[in-house]
Amino acid sequence: MNDWKIYFGRKKLEDLGDPPPWRDFSTLNSKDNDFDLSRGRKFVPDEEEIEFVNAALYLRRPLLVTGKPGRGKSSLAYSVSQQLDLGKVLRWSINSRSTLNEGLYQYDAIARLRDATINKDKNEKTEEKIGDYIKLGPLGTALVKSESKKPRVLLIDEIDKSDIDLPNDLLHVLEEGRFEIPELVREARKDSKPVEVLTADIGEERETVKIENGIVYCRAFPFILLTSNGEKELPPAFYRRCLRLELKDPDENRLKEIIKNHLPDTDVDEIYKLLEELLIDENGELREIPVDQLLNVVFLISKDASLNLKDEGTKKLLEKLLREIE
Repeated sequence: MNDWKIYFGRKKLEDLGDPPPWRDFSTLNSKDNDFDLSRGRKFVPDEEEIEFVNAALYLRRPLLVTGKPGRGKSSLAYSVSQQLDLGKVLRWSINSRSTLNEGLYQYDAIARLRDATINKDKNEKTEEKIGDYIKLGPLGTALVKSESKKPRVLLIDEIDKSDIDLPNDLLHVLEEGRFEIPELVREARKDSKPVEVLTADIGEERETVKIENGIVYCRAFPFILLTSNGEKELPPAFYRRCLRLELKDPDENRLKEIIKNHLPDTDVDEIYKLLEELLIDENGELREIPVDQLLNVVFLISKDASLNLKDEGTKKLLEKLLREIE
C-alpha cells in the first residue's frame, strides 16, 4: 500500500497536509503565537514531578531533571510556565564551549569600535551609548531586577554537555542572585545614570531594562530547570544545591494519556492495539520507547488510514523510527 506516500521522485507536491502539532511553526511570527503554550499544555506530569516542581518553587532552588532522551525533560519547563502564567520560557542550550558569560550577557566591543570609527570619519560628535552594545543572556534576563515579583522560567538544556568548569561557575551566581557587568561598572564611575540594555527575550516580548551601577540584581529568583542526559557526572557541590528529579519511563496508561493530549482526534486504544507488537518485547513487557519517537509513529498512522501496518515495508519503517534512540 503506497497511498499514504507523496514522494515518488516523479510527482509534483499538491498538498502536504497539516504537520504534527509539535512541529507546526506557522504561527511563530504572529501575535497569537501559542507554540510554547501548546507545548506546556500537552505535557502530562506525574505526581512525583509535581511535588518536585513545587518544592523547587518554594525553596527557590534549581531543579535538575535527568532521564533518557525523548522523555520530556525540557517540556516540564514549558508546562510550569504555562500553568503558572510566567511568560515565555528563557532557554539556554549548553554545549562544550558554553561559558557563564554567555548565559549572563554579551558585549559587542567590535561593533562599538566600528560605530565610533564611522562617526569619527564623518566628523560626527554622536556618542555611542554603551547600552546599545550589551545584551543580557538567558540567565541574566531571568535574574534581572524587574517590577514584577513573579519569577521567570529558565531552561538550561543539557548541562551535562558543558565544560567541567561551567556548573561550578554557575553556583556562585545562583547563590548570590546577582552579578556584575564590568563594562557598566567602569561606565558608572564616569556617569552614575542607569544604563538601558536589551534582554534575551525575542519578538514582541523583547524589552530593555535599566542596570544601575553595573550590577544586575535578582528580585524574584527564577524557576530554573536544568536537564541532563547523564552523559557525565556533575560536581558534587552542584548536586547539593539542586533538587534532583529523574524522569521514569511512562507506563501504558500514561503513554495513552500523552498520545491523547498531543493527538486528541486519535483513537488511542485502537492505535495502541495496532502498535502492540512493536511496543511489547519478547518478555511481554513494555519496551523503553522515547515518547517523541512514539508520537511520530502514531502521527504517521493516524494521518492516513491507507498506511498498512501489515505491509512489510511500512512495518520496518515504524520499527526503525521507534528504535532510533535506543
